[in-house]
Amino acid sequence: MRSGKRFSHFFLLPVVCVALAACGSGGGDDDDTPALDVKFLSSRADFVSGGDGLVEVILPTGTAVSGLRVEVGGRDVSSAFALRANGRVTGVVSGLANGVNTLVVSAPGVRSASLKITNHPIGGPILSGQQIQPWVCATPTAQPEAGSTPSTNGSGLATSATDAQCNIATETRFFYKTTTAACVNALPDPTPPATANPNNCFKPYDPNAVLPADLATTTTDTGLTVPYIVRRERGTINRGIYDIAVLFDPAKPWTATAPQSAWNGKLLYQFGGSTGQPRKQFRPQGSWADDKSLARGYMVVQNSLTDSQYNANRVLMSETVMMMKEHVTDTYGEIRFTMGAGCSGGSINQNTAASIMPGLLDGIQPTCTYPDSETTTMEVQDCVLLVEAYQKPDWLNLMANGGYSLAQVNAKKAAINGHLDQTACHAWNNLFGTNSKPGNFFARVVLPADNATGVITTLPVSANNCQLPANTVYDPVTNPNGPRCGGADSAVAVWGKVPNTVFARDTRDNVGVQYGLKAFIEGAITAEEFVTLNEIIGGVNADSILSVNRSQANPDALATAYRAGIVASGKLLAQTPIIDMRGWDDSLIAVLPSGISGPPNITGIHHVWRSFALRDRLDKANGSHAGHVMWRYARNGFVPAPSMTLDAFQTMDMWLTNLKADTSTASIAQKVVRAKPVEAFDFCYLSGDAAQATKVTDKAICDADPFLRPHASPRQTAGGPRSEDILKCQLRPLNAADYAPQIISGIHLARLQAVFPDGVCDWLKPGVGQQAPASSMTFSGGAGGVPIGPAPTATPQ
Repeated sequence: MRSGKRFSHFFLLPVVCVALAACGSGGGDDDDTPALDVKFLSSRADFVSGGDGLVEVILPTGTAVSGLRVEVGGRDVSSAFALRANGRVTGVVSGLANGVNTLVVSAPGVRSASLKITNHPIGGPILSGQQIQPWVCATPTAQPEAGSTPSTNGSGLATSATDAQCNIATETRFFYKTTTAACVNALPDPTPPATANPNNCFKPYDPNAVLPADLATTTTDTGLTVPYIVRRERGTINRGIYDIAVLFDPAKPWTATAPQSAWNGKLLYQFGGSTGQPRKQFRPQGSWADDKSLARGYMVVQNSLTDSQYNANRVLMSETVMMMKEHVTDTYGEIRFTMGAGCSGGSINQNTAASIMPGLLDGIQPTCTYPDSETTTMEVQDCVLLVEAYQKPDWLNLMANGGYSLAQVNAKKAAINGHLDQTACHAWNNLFGTNSKPGNFFARVVLPADNATGVITTLPVSANNCQLPANTVYDPVTNPNGPRCGGADSAVAVWGKVPNTVFARDTRDNVGVQYGLKAFIEGAITAEEFVTLNEIIGGVNADSILSVNRSQANPDALATAYRAGIVASGKLLAQTPIIDMRGWDDSLIAVLPSGISGPPNITGIHHVWRSFALRDRLDKANGSHAGHVMWRYARNGFVPAPSMTLDAFQTMDMWLTNLKADTSTASIAQKVVRAKPVEAFDFCYLSGDAAQATKVTDKAICDADPFLRPHASPRQTAGGPRSEDILKCQLRPLNAADYAPQIISGIHLARLQAVFPDGVCDWLKPGVGQQAPASSMTFSGGAGGVPIGPAPTATPQ
């Protein structure tokens, strides 16, 4: 049971206290008659979805359960409540209408209580604001695009959507783990099914057939040995497709008030990687068949809207996690704790969910870590601008006239970019440089053969981020009111639009940024190169088209990003245990000692310094990063070895078990540190350690390893902090003394003054609009959001 103190100021209360005796009558009534207590167990009582919720009624001593009466909307639902084996009176209230429902609980001789329950459609939204349109439902089998009719994805479900919110009938299937040692641990239920591996570790199970001869058993972490049979539930919530998998005996019942004992009450939530903003319904990216967790009794949960590749709206993502947890509670029973896992975009979603809605995730295990999406976008946009600038005649002429070799030119680029070499910016440009494009585009990329020169090629095939037919999306001339497909556009309900335009408010900004500042000060580039670069760098306009002018953020978007916790807050993240598995992915051309280079474990974008940025935010906000553990490695690229993933899972399990056992009145941040197990400490595996078996705890030794050392980013070489949490800098006057020991001429200074007429970044000051988060916010009333109010409480009758 969570301490009430932890959640008193934050968003999600898995147990919402609405007890009259415990929380006060709320009406100032002095009646001394004993009162009923009520706890809404599924979620906050105003954030219910799908028409049902798990409720606990606490009767005063001596009150008979037989006299209990529970009504909702005038209906008698008393039969749903009973004294359970755990000694508590609980029941699932179902049939809730959309909107406000009044729950009334009464018993002879005690004061009755009423509670307002606000139910929302299972297709959402609850607090993320108006849903974007169009939204293309998945179909039982994928359908190709035809004219203006978009293609669809295979849902993995047998029936089609029943409404415009893409609700599809829920289905369950059973699988079993085979005893075959040489099995393949892959997704056992792909779409189409014909692509399933016949040697899969998990095979279809028929409850009505004879037990398979190769049926394995497993012993859970509670010591219970059971047949290794898994029930996989698939359905739709919040317009995404979800999977829930858990050990299950098909011959026995399972209700929310009487779960089967093979489930340990723990939940592993898997977050998918990458990032994108398609207007389509997908199946989740990952595999629910996670043996390390299922075998121990965990439930595995995922939803396509919590996969970053399919949804770049972080508020919508967090809301979806909340709705999934509510559904689990209503259907399977109370959750003991929730552990997150995921790489890259999956790390973004873990960090931002813990920041946007503290308490939603009890502990997280980010790999290939980024603190959040907004500040990651800074590096993407900087790299796009730099890759383009390096191919402009002004820069090329400087390099040619300087007589530099190609290696010297690339050394200058690396010094400006802050990266190990020039290819990391190529990678950002190629993979995500088009993510903010609102309409159709032809991608401009640096082909692998051109990584040395940085020459840009425009691809011949157009695309759009909505994944809709080309003639249906936004075009500033031919279709100005068509759906816009950029990252900010996908979350326009959060950001809002610039008044009297179709443009979503945007946080991208590079006004005052002196690209290559540290490279110039350290002598890696000349004054002429430094000045020229800043003259030609430019920015992008509202349609993400390259412009000679610098990009300018919208002030309202900046405030929203910080206030809503979308820029991950170190203060809030201190309330969540973090095991950060940091691999190496700093280059497209550098070769690791093991000889690994290129796909699949190298993309060039998951840079080591990102984990240190997360740590810096914790240090700045709390004076400590005691709740953040970093495990570094390199030989696997950015993907941790299975043995490390298992160690992290088991260590986080111990950490959260300790945390839940602490019922003191200490703050949650203090509890996180106190609960930390001895196994949770910083270490690295040196890149020269072929066996990857020796844990090195000396940070200096780890940092000296060329494949473990953190590099930097373009903003850091421009003078910005490694925490990289300043979206738009405040400005100060240009000062020649700032370039010491380099001497800058009056001519160069005058040219810089023309580039920066309002001044240059003052990195010692907070960013424009930077502020403490308001913790959890709702956007149901419109863009920009407001802090959510207190959870509903019961009132006496």
